[in-house]
Amino acid sequence: MNSANLTREETAARSAAVTARSIRVELDLTGAPEHDRSGFPTISTVEFDSEVDETWLDFIGESVDRLVVNGEEREVRWDGARIALEGLTAHNTVRVEAVGAYSRSGEGLHRFHDPADGETYLYTQYEPADARRVMACFEQPDMKAAYAFDVTAPAGWHVLSNQRPSAVHKGIGIVRVEFEPTLPISSYITAVAAGPYARIDAEWTRGDQRVDLAVLCRASLAEHLEADEVIEVTRQGLDFFSEAFAYPYPWGKYDQIFVPEYNLGAMENPGLVTFTESYITRGAATDAQRGSRANTILHEMAHMWFGDLVTMKWWDDLWLKESFADYMGTHASAAATRFTDAWARFANSRKTWAYRQDQLATTHPIVADIPDLEAAKLNFDGITYAKGAAVLKQLVAFVGEDAFFEGARRYFVAHAFGNTTLSDLLDTLEEVSGHDMREWSRAWLQTSGVAALHLETDAEGRRVLVQDGGDAGPRPQRLRVGLYDRAESGLALRERLEFGIRDERTEVEIPDADLTLLNDDDLTYAKARLDERSLDTVEDALTALADDLPRGLVWSALWNMTRDGELPVARYLRIVRSHARREPNVGLLTAVLANAAYAVQHYTPHAERPGERTAWVDATWDGLQAADAGSDAQLAWARAFATASAYDDSRAERLAAILDGDAPQGLPMDADLRWLMLTSLATTGHADAARIAEENRTDDTAAGRTAAVRALASRPDGQVRADAWASAWNDRTLSNDHLDATIAGFRAGGRRDLTEFFDAEYFVRIRDAWAQRSIEIAKRLVVGLFPATETTALVDEWLAANQDAPSALRRLVIEQRDDLARDIRVRAAQPA
Repeated sequence: MNSANLTREETAARSAAVTARSIRVELDLTGAPEHDRSGFPTISTVEFDSEVDETWLDFIGESVDRLVVNGEEREVRWDGARIALEGLTAHNTVRVEAVGAYSRSGEGLHRFHDPADGETYLYTQYEPADARRVMACFEQPDMKAAYAFDVTAPAGWHVLSNQRPSAVHKGIGIVRVEFEPTLPISSYITAVAAGPYARIDAEWTRGDQRVDLAVLCRASLAEHLEADEVIEVTRQGLDFFSEAFAYPYPWGKYDQIFVPEYNLGAMENPGLVTFTESYITRGAATDAQRGSRANTILHEMAHMWFGDLVTMKWWDDLWLKESFADYMGTHASAAATRFTDAWARFANSRKTWAYRQDQLATTHPIVADIPDLEAAKLNFDGITYAKGAAVLKQLVAFVGEDAFFEGARRYFVAHAFGNTTLSDLLDTLEEVSGHDMREWSRAWLQTSGVAALHLETDAEGRRVLVQDGGDAGPRPQRLRVGLYDRAESGLALRERLEFGIRDERTEVEIPDADLTLLNDDDLTYAKARLDERSLDTVEDALTALADDLPRGLVWSALWNMTRDGELPVARYLRIVRSHARREPNVGLLTAVLANAAYAVQHYTPHAERPGERTAWVDATWDGLQAADAGSDAQLAWARAFATASAYDDSRAERLAAILDGDAPQGLPMDADLRWLMLTSLATTGHADAARIAEENRTDDTAAGRTAAVRALASRPDGQVRADAWASAWNDRTLSNDHLDATIAGFRAGGRRDLTEFFDAEYFVRIRDAWAQRSIEIAKRLVVGLFPATETTALVDEWLAANQDAPSALRRLVIEQRDDLARDIRVRAAQPA
């Protein structure tokens, strides 16, 4: 095994024998603006107690130049990932002088040179185990310590870390910032950012508590930063969580920084939360996009308690922070901000992610078996986040909201600044609720798979609620059933019935209705099926449902039935074409448009696909024409029209006309929308390299350059696609964003006639890529370039011949195979 891939057993043994006390990290970032400078000096001074005479520190970088143990020079024994420590005593101080490597993959200390103004920006991203790319440390969550950072950077830069500066020393052309030590935290949530960021300051107060707030982004994006709304949501969140958790925000200040080429949506570093710049739009944004950003702000804020204050011992219990944060982000959005439709968006987008992940062959319990770091990296998935959040919503219905929050309060008090396991949380919830949480945990947290719910009428005319739990079996759950009738005003709710069910079949008293909506209010985690009468009703009158949540649940049910092969794709697309134009919630509309586009490209039989592609382009064009000028719906339809036009060029002239200035009234033609349209034209051969270069000259920004990479690679030419293929695998200078753009260009338009020649080569390359590239980059290659073959023969052959491949790599390949097999299966299930 690669020594960088730490295992659960060896880290548990290390934390049992070694107690971390403090780590002081000195970073010299003054050379960062020099493009040719690949590394930076880093000095770590680690104080710890030890019951053994040898252990190791984790570090990945360019070199380890000096090792001092308890004042004595020692020979450096470093294998590229671990620094061996020997001759330890009960109390130890170790100093490591090394050179770290600037990152272009978003792992460790990422360096970005902004083409818009030539400025340089740095930020760190560590989860789950990349702090060791910046400092020598104990890289595991259960070895918390006080971290003190000392950072030297070019003068004029903002330099930030988890804590406030304790001293600032200004020199000639440089500034040195010493930060106060943190409270005990894990290595993966320490953070540093440095650069000439634009900064907006504010504060939040509650009683005697005062917290300094700051929002930062690159200077060239400052005009687009909606800082006022970010600050407003931040204040609303701090008010909500301080009240709900009855534990004061513990981390002093609250900085939020939007950074370039970020691999995640955001990261909960206490006192310095990092966000992807995707949350900053360079032009128009829908309210759903702002709602998503608010949800992420509150998700990360929930981590200040769930994850940062109380941290899981190992990555098996990753859900102890991510599921809770996902639930709390949505709950707080709906309860404390203007985005009161948060649960409707959750039901129709986040849960879609969970349902997909939970039906793969690699599904796993929410409390997963994570033997090593490679497995941990892949477990930041729809089960850990969205399924876990949905199950917590069921838990709140099971024990009651008051008991749930009282349990959280006691949990924080009992385990503040410590590490926990599932048992610790269950003990607390049992204490406050009086329920047997072990049974609930076994059913929900320690099994995998998603149940499907449907109604049957037995031979005696009795209604039976059927819970098909698959291998997991039936689960105890509470749910509501909504009965809706056709009325002049639309579909009117007659009543909601609430049931507690435990068995596979439960006799229930449910009267007939035009629409019987199982799991109304979305209290539980299950795929709710629509009976034939309900299907007929929603086909005629779906958007006559006035409330966002039940309407979102119907859209979700239709999509799940389609991807399970139970609802013909043609019927699903007919419903979308009929009702999407009347969908008033832009968050639901955006999800429906994305699902419909996916259904056209993946689930429609090949013989029918050209017709469905044209019908979908026409539908998106009609939706764009019908939408109110300047509305969120108009923007959503414009994006859908541009995306659909990459697969069918029947309206290429209209698309080109919009790009040339003949846009529908009110449509904001910002740079990002222009690139989306131009890329579609390039994909279908209606825009050449010169046209792309012209657009890039107009938008010579980081986003513009990335978009140009994608557009150039999208051109429908065999040599262009071959060049993109070679660049993706071989060009080590590509950043994470440029790699994604290259892969997207290679796959653009679903042009298998241009890409099928590389199918066999993919399976030759992936093991070497996994061995030679960072896991982040290798994952993008393995997932992004997986071939959409007509059978699973090639992937099955690789899996059979590579039983000894790393388990994380096999998991990715198996998941891609599952998606391919579903595509083939659903296409085959379509009626003639």
